[in-house]
Amino acid sequence: MRRARRTDGLRRLASETTLDKHDLILPLFVVSGTNQSVPVDSMPGVVRQSVDVLARRTAEIRSSAVLIFGVPDDCEKDDTGSAAVRDDGLVPQAIRALKAERPDMVVITDVCLCGYTSHGHCGVLTESGEVHNDRSIALLGKMAAAHAAAGADMAAPSAMMDGQVRAIREALDAAGLGHTCIMSYASKFASAFYGPFRDAARSAPGFGDRRGYQLSPANRREALREAMLDEAEGADWLMVKPAMPYLDIVSDLRAGSRLPLAAYHVSGEYAMLKLAAKAGVIFEREAVLEAMTCIRRAGADAIITYYAEEICRWID
Repeated sequence: MRRARRTDGLRRLASETTLDKHDLILPLFVVSGTNQSVPVDSMPGVVRQSVDVLARRTAEIRSSAVLIFGVPDDCEKDDTGSAAVRDDGLVPQAIRALKAERPDMVVITDVCLCGYTSHGHCGVLTESGEVHNDRSIALLGKMAAAHAAAGADMAAPSAMMDGQVRAIREALDAAGLGHTCIMSYASKFASAFYGPFRDAARSAPGFGDRRGYQLSPANRREALREAMLDEAEGADWLMVKPAMPYLDIVSDLRAGSRLPLAAYHVSGEYAMLKLAAKAGVIFEREAVLEAMTCIRRAGADAIITYYAEEICRWID
């Protein structure tokens, strides 16, 4: 067996899995105001930036695809997340700015109300404090349509509401935006690895948690069922979130679906690698490239990762 591993050239020739910059999607956090570029303390190298700053930096982005998260000010939040559906909201502004500078860039938008609601949950609440599924998916449809009208290539619903993919598909079609793809957060787990993201997006729930609508980390079959329902509702892509602790789900979905598949290397995974590298206990480049290659090997066609820009530099 060692003969085919003897030299670097032989190892590359026999490689079963490749990692390319076109496999990577860079998350971006967009905030209100002007000339804003604020580091996220829990995620070294990640910033929240205003639309004008993003427009100036667009030409420098090496990734060919981005995933946009809107981070409104607290004064813009309310019980129903109404700012999320505005045609002139943060995300539509960011989409237009990106497309003006880079028409070829694939722009994906997160479709969820958690960052826009005063209570921090992913939908509209009932009087008893439960998330109202059907009222919530109607708003998600309007949110996706606003993003698509601004030029988004793909809407990525992450609220884990039942029927959200169908509701978004119907809203897009009704608005004459049937060309817009849907990347469903089909298997999104109630994970402990989201902490730094909630800091960056200011989206932590004000009370309780999200276990009533996100998947239990213990449930493998349920994750596959969720994904198959989203595929039947019209999803164009499926996604697993988080990535590394759930490579069995990535592998299962790759075997069970013919749709393109993404995996989200989430904030906690990113922060752990960054902090371990800072402590000198791992070699960052080698560890990150190994992690990303393993996600690809498990079956992911694309990886959403805060490391996207660094990886692009490393592999160019």
